[in-house]
Amino acid sequence: MRTPRLLAIVAAAAATVPLAACGGNDEAGTASGASGKITVDASDTECKVAAAESDAGTVTFAITNKGNKVTEFYVYAAGDRVMGEVENIAPSLSRELIVELAAGTYETACKPGMIGKGIRNAFTVSGSAPALTEDAKLAQATKDYQRYVKSQTGALIEQTTAFVNAVKAGDIEKAKGLFPIARTYWERIEPVAESFGDLDPKIDAREADLAPGEKWTGFHKLEKDLWVSKDVSKSGPTADQLLVDVQTIVDKSETVTLSPVQLANGSKGLLDEVASGKITGEEDTFSHTDLWDFAANVEGSQAAIAALRPAIEEKDAALAKTLDERFASVEAALEKHRQGDGWALHNTLSEADLKVLSDEINALSEPISKVAALVAGK
Repeated sequence: MRTPRLLAIVAAAAATVPLAACGGNDEAGTASGASGKITVDASDTECKVAAAESDAGTVTFAITNKGNKVTEFYVYAAGDRVMGEVENIAPSLSRELIVELAAGTYETACKPGMIGKGIRNAFTVSGSAPALTEDAKLAQATKDYQRYVKSQTGALIEQTTAFVNAVKAGDIEKAKGLFPIARTYWERIEPVAESFGDLDPKIDAREADLAPGEKWTGFHKLEKDLWVSKDVSKSGPTADQLLVDVQTIVDKSETVTLSPVQLANGSKGLLDEVASGKITGEEDTFSHTDLWDFAANVEGSQAAIAALRPAIEEKDAALAKTLDERFASVEAALEKHRQGDGWALHNTLSEADLKVLSDEINALSEPISKVAALVAGK
């Protein structure tokens, strides 16, 4: 079990960052229904948000997918900074998203098929509310998690530089070995990266994620060059751009403001990444190094929960204990597929192996889905 190690990591460094200046409010503006939740009816052609404005504080969106395509729901700030998101909402299913929003202008978006800019609506937040970080434990959680992010971004730029240098040198075998290592640090902090608008897709888009006419860049473009084309003689510009984009993420992460709710949502989002991509083998479809990403997503999720754990334990000790147990169980199931310092290739796992891992992730996702509401005081 890695909780003690992760608690040490997130408490290790000495960096501090500005904290989010918005807070809790149980009556989310002009939401429909007595619950205060803003309903969202998503379809393949529409994104009907029941309210276009809200009071500042924590806002809950209740999204139902009434279309035939899997969809996503986002709340964007200026520059397409992601304030909150829910991915992989299958047809006929409903999901909730809790976000903490200060006064300002935002956009909501549904993304049928999970591609493109999405169907967008303006959303305005007014007034003020006490910050969630007025709670001392939640304030400390954001500081501790930021320290964890800083430790990971330092390793990310170092390993991505080594990977890019190998690609540009034409050393295919060395680049193949470095590919999953560099991505480990990326996958641990992906919720932070996703908050920076189009940088995340520039770095991590899969070929299947591209909208018509969209240029493909990033890790997975180089993955295809290495494993399929087996020719990186023309990959230099893509490698250079990847390094520029990763450095931008590293620089931006130094000052990013994090809400405690974002930590909770990010922890759940990382598990959704596992369920939608790593389990299926759709993430690293050319290299089959999905288990490196799987492990990194779980570790990143656990780091966010480790930072929030004092607050979780204070509010719901039983939930804290369940989370500890479920993380330990996932880790034990994953460890069966360890090979040396890495992991077995996805295409060597049986359907039974994948079923065990999927069941473990689903069992962990259920208690983690309760954390955002707990943190927000819902």
